[in-house]
Amino acid sequence: MNDAEKNIAEKFNVSTLIWDGKALKLIDQRKLPFEETYVICRSPEDVFEAIRNMVVRGAPAIGVTAAYGVALAALQGKNMADISGFKSYLLSKIELIASSRPTAVNLFWALERMKKIIEGKNNYTNSLSSDVLTEKIVAQAEEIEKEDVKINKAIGDSIFRIYEKSIEKYNILTHCNAGALATAGYGTALGVIRSLHSAGMVKNVIVDETRPYLQGARLTAWELHRERIPFFIITDNMSAFFISQGHVDMAIVGADRIAANGDTANKIGTLAVSVLCKNYSIPFYVAAPVSTIDLNTENGTSIPIENRPDDEVRKIMGNDVIPPYMPVKNPSFDVTPNEHISAIITEKGAIVPPFSENIKNIF
Repeated sequence: MNDAEKNIAEKFNVSTLIWDGKALKLIDQRKLPFEETYVICRSPEDVFEAIRNMVVRGAPAIGVTAAYGVALAALQGKNMADISGFKSYLLSKIELIASSRPTAVNLFWALERMKKIIEGKNNYTNSLSSDVLTEKIVAQAEEIEKEDVKINKAIGDSIFRIYEKSIEKYNILTHCNAGALATAGYGTALGVIRSLHSAGMVKNVIVDETRPYLQGARLTAWELHRERIPFFIITDNMSAFFISQGHVDMAIVGADRIAANGDTANKIGTLAVSVLCKNYSIPFYVAAPVSTIDLNTENGTSIPIENRPDDEVRKIMGNDVIPPYMPVKNPSFDVTPNEHISAIITEKGAIVPPFSENIKNIF
């Protein structure tokens, strides 16, 4: 990071990931907010496990982590004399990391960027030594991290293209965690909230707890508390009450994949919030980098939905709340149809309906 990017990270006092050139340290999001510890990844296998087991989560953060996973693979294998064998080894590690989680498109976007470095135009990398190719791979991973911080700050500031800076203060509902912890820094949905707060335009952030993994109660609230942004936590089934009582002015959520028509996959429960907002004529915004838009996915019906382990539902913070003989289901995401979305806020500005047409215009 350059000095400006370090200042952003320090100001918001959250280091989701730390790269020291040899290993990747990831804050263990499974243990927040009660314990702040880091998991050290020294191999692509470590990165695979960290993504799969939710040490790190959030689409942009997963993408950056995956890129560093390829960098770690390169550092491990750079002594291979045969460049073809080295490249085959790297591609196999990309396949491993790609299998960690299916829904977040940033994972595949980042890995594809790394793959292009490895393969090169017209296979020019065949003429490189393993050491030189490793340098290029590490540099690309570092660039992806730097870009993410810049992009998230731009996403946050894009809200002022919808709401002019004013003395008006808003009550904002958010679901799951799309903050610094879900990115390399600043955040997407929470980045928008940060920017509004910096302008003095946040009255309260209403934080859905986000069952079953409690990303809202454990992670979003932790970030807001550290930054002294006013908030309170509610259970997921309280959203309708606060919306119906006029206590919500807008909802802002992140995204794990946005289809070409604007349909958006995000944490399970997002769809319900969008239905409530549509019913009560409350703006519902999706904040995400352009890299989260998957033009190869025509609509939401084609987005793969990850099903996670039953114990995430059976237990809360390690304590049993459902006995093992009772069946449960645990889809990790749902899809919000484009007609529920007021705008998609990106680093290139706000995309408004009709999404199928306007999404194409930003590429």
